Amino acid sequence: MSNDRLIIFDTTLRDGEQSPGASMTRDEKVRIAKVLERMRVDVIEAGFPIASPDDFEGVSAVARAVTDSVVCGLARALERDIDRAGEAIKPAKAGRIHTFIATSPIHMAHKLRMEPDQVVEQAVKAVHHARRYTDDVEFSAEDAGRSEVDFLCRIIEAAIEAGARTINIPDTVGYNLPGQFGTLIEALLNRIPNADKAVFSVHCHNDLGLAVANSLSAVQAGARQVECTINGLGERAGNAALEEIVMTVRTRRDMFACDTGIDTTQIVPASRLVSTITGFPVQPNKAIVGANAFAHESGIHQDGVLKSRETYEIMRAEDVGWSANRIVLGKHSGRNALRTRLKELGIEFASEEELNDAFTRFKVLADKKHEIFDEDLQALVSETVASETGQHVLVSMRVCSETGEVPLAKVTLSVYGEERSAEAAGSGPVDATFRAIESIVDSKAQLQLYSVNNITSGTDAQGEVTVRMERSGRIVNGQGADTDIVIASAKAYLNALDKLASVVQRAHPQLGDV
Repeated sequence: MSNDRLIIFDTTLRDGEQSPGASMTRDEKVRIAKVLERMRVDVIEAGFPIASPDDFEGVSAVARAVTDSVVCGLARALERDIDRAGEAIKPAKAGRIHTFIATSPIHMAHKLRMEPDQVVEQAVKAVHHARRYTDDVEFSAEDAGRSEVDFLCRIIEAAIEAGARTINIPDTVGYNLPGQFGTLIEALLNRIPNADKAVFSVHCHNDLGLAVANSLSAVQAGARQVECTINGLGERAGNAALEEIVMTVRTRRDMFACDTGIDTTQIVPASRLVSTITGFPVQPNKAIVGANAFAHESGIHQDGVLKSRETYEIMRAEDVGWSANRIVLGKHSGRNALRTRLKELGIEFASEEELNDAFTRFKVLADKKHEIFDEDLQALVSETVASETGQHVLVSMRVCSETGEVPLAKVTLSVYGEERSAEAAGSGPVDATFRAIESIVDSKAQLQLYSVNNITSGTDAQGEVTVRMERSGRIVNGQGADTDIVIASAKAYLNALDKLASVVQRAHPQLGDV
């Protein structure tokens, strides 16, 4: 591979999913993977197959669905993990196994309880074992950012000798500073005798807000793969944001001796899809994909941009996928028009029944809104997919809220096919609705988060509600959208209940995290 090509390794489906409440279903993983493929992401890390049967099925489903990107499965440096990952990626046109072991003194002593010689031996065995399944093996030195350089040189040299084609240097706990991390990468490239036989990669966490800066410093020092996520999604404070890495390298070509193969026009659609599926809204001032990223309120700025865009904009909004795309369809529009626009957005249904369901929902929405935007369609599709497996379905609801009176809600649900009704009072219409639902289902779950975001602009915009619920240590997000915010809230609550009912206990990848 040419040294002027920067490989983009997206781990939204694996590390991004480790954000509390960000668990994705198999079908949701496939939807995101297809958008990443359309964006021309080089490597898609689809999950941690040993974690649970759902994780295994998710990785396998992505491996079957994706043809243009490499599909990767994560595995600790253990034979059973590697075997599971090898089986999961078997359907992939191009598959990779990403195996790792901790290398910092604190991790080796307190987590692994192993001596350095044992760690090297296990790393080498893991790489050899992974090579039985694929020639594309990546080795990660977990917590490399706090590891001793001499030991890193030793274990990486051994891993490359064993057949690892990619070497990942993670700043697992987000501890490093940009200059420090770049110096580490440079030292490893210069000191390891067989460094030229592998691509050096970085995976930076954002605990100090430096994940992107550290990643870019590493690229300037010679790293040629960056592991990142859409919207910077990830455990704790998140990971390096794909959109920021890609656009910095693209915009500052004077400072980088490489570029990516990413189709940047797909960045905003990918951001919206990940936000919708995970329920993690993008902050308005988020670089590249935030709603205000290309907005100018200051009179001086507006005047400058009107005269010459380059005065205050270093990128074109269109280049990252911002546009005024909208579809204006009404009662008399046909399925083909909807199908065509969804296909343009990279959305295809698995069956005619799903399309018919989406079309029915579209007609209902078209009665409520004069214009339907692409964002509305994304939300509509998410609701259609969720309804396919929904065990808690909203049949009807009536809410009364007036000044000086206690709000009341009457709700009728279909619970596993049986209709049940209840009414309850609350401090507000949403609270009353949730209380009515709980009197029916008695979920014993705790509501941890309730948030509302408008999907588009205007008073007829759909509201997108996210609820985060916890039960017995399991955390899920539920989403719902509607032009009526109380109905959207009920849908979100029921969606969360469905996820709680279907969540399979999984081994947490933090048993070893890169």
